Amino acid sequence: MFLRRCQRRKNGKPHHYWALVESYRTARGSRQRVVAYLGELKGSEPNGWAQLGRRLEGKARPPLSLFDPPHQDDPVDEEPVQVNLQEVRFERLRDFGDVWLALGLWRLLGLDALLTEKMPNGREEVPWAAVAAILTIARFCEPSSELHIEDHWYARTALEDLLGVSAEKVHTDRQG
Repeated sequence: MFLRRCQRRKNGKPHHYWALVESYRTARGSRQRVVAYLGELKGSEPNGWAQLGRRLEGKARPPLSLFDPPHQDDPVDEEPVQVNLQEVRFERLRDFGDVWLALGLWRLLGLDALLTEKMPNGREEVPWAAVAAILTIARFCEPSSELHIEDHWYARTALEDLLGVSAEKVHTDRQG
């Protein structure tokens, strides 16, 4: 999935908006389909994503995340750091971008708070609101069965760190 910037003219004025687009394969080759239209972003605002966040949340400004572009007022750390590339190694590589975006949309819509309120905790190890988030995010990122989510998908994503639910606790045999 990726974001596509779209432009159209209306009444002689250009309008820019963003769409969330998914790529998929067919027998006739690769195709793309729009998953969601994210709305118009004005070029006059330095961070159009802040405007989008205000529009969706109704708040003054969304909190900054790791992926927000730096502001002009932020101090710049220009001290170089030396890295020995021969000592660098990768461990436990996991899918991150799609699950991070899906979880962000889940929280932006307020589904985490709604389900936590409507589905109180009982004796279960994993709260039902977290189970609903995992299943929804899995179907958003890689539509498949619950067995596939349990056996393959969840362990290779960063949801364990994002939600705080270990891979051992994600299983289809849930007793409440």
